[in-house]
Amino acid sequence: MSRFTSTLLMVFASCVSLVIPAIAEEIISVSDSVANRIDRSVHAQMEQQKLVGVCVGVIRNGRVVLTRGYGFEDRETSIPMTTDSMIRWASISKTLTAVVVGQLAAEGKLNLNEDVRRLVPEFPDHGAVITARDLLCHQGGIVHYSNGPVVRTPRQYDTAHPFMDVVLALDTFKDSPLVNRPREKYSYSTHAYILLSAVAQRAESKPFADLVRQRICRPLKLTSLRPDYQWENIPHRAVGYRLNGGRIERSSDTDVSWKLGGGGYISNINDLAGFAAGLIDESVLSNRSKSVMWKPQETSDGKLTSAGLGFFVDGKGTQLRVAHNGSQEKAKTRLVIYPNRRDGVVVMSNSENADPGRITTAIYQALSQP
Repeated sequence: MSRFTSTLLMVFASCVSLVIPAIAEEIISVSDSVANRIDRSVHAQMEQQKLVGVCVGVIRNGRVVLTRGYGFEDRETSIPMTTDSMIRWASISKTLTAVVVGQLAAEGKLNLNEDVRRLVPEFPDHGAVITARDLLCHQGGIVHYSNGPVVRTPRQYDTAHPFMDVVLALDTFKDSPLVNRPREKYSYSTHAYILLSAVAQRAESKPFADLVRQRICRPLKLTSLRPDYQWENIPHRAVGYRLNGGRIERSSDTDVSWKLGGGGYISNINDLAGFAAGLIDESVLSNRSKSVMWKPQETSDGKLTSAGLGFFVDGKGTQLRVAHNGSQEKAKTRLVIYPNRRDGVVVMSNSENADPGRITTAIYQALSQP
């Protein structure tokens, strides 16, 4: 066993090829031949992309039929990636915020077309009305990471982890100038979703993390989905990896507590797949809400974008595709569903260099073979 482990570590260090350990399987109701094709397609992508670990989930007829883990949760200690491994959702976290906001709007607790400052007066007046709808479709003019100056509000806090309160997390950017007038153009923004999470928190008068637990985790029976707080012990939290000069190395373990609604959640693959399946039926969003949220939005000059409200959408009828990607330290992720066909694929990787879109495409190709 020690010789085998040593060999694995040497192979990974060389970055020439990756040896994939035994597959961890928890939920499967597809034929062995289909499962084997999926295995081969994921193995091939891992070797081509030099990935350390990958988890995948498949949804058919509106339910999760397969989840699997490949590679390593922790390469250095040879801990395999399994369906229990916890990987960051990264920006797929934004879809959680969108669902909560969509639910509150459907219940009349939040007006998508109202100035967000009515609920969150802590957000400064930047000379223009910004609505929840603007934020959902990335038309609020809120700064992202490098498309304009990010101005942090200097402040002393009386708690060790102040940004667990998403209203306080506004201090990380709220004084930044707008990058454009609201509705003038599409401009992707993680900070916009921090503001959205604060809007949701105020609309329901409950902590945002509690809203996610009560409105999404509970009805969908998601048992691992939680904020990725670095100061908490999270079993099976995957180590992250990146490519540097062609070599695989461990990545940084950055704090993401400040951007909970925009990129701060973590779970195992079962819960990401369960969330995707829950979007297909009416467990968390009514069909009426989905018809509003899964519609590409226009800018003020009539230009059509690929962004709906919280999701990216394209196609029509059976080809309607609803998706979101995530990219962050320690993780690359993708969620894609075809709601009118009632199928979907989700991918999580602890390799920052992963292209999860290539993996979802390969899995769909495996599923489509006779």
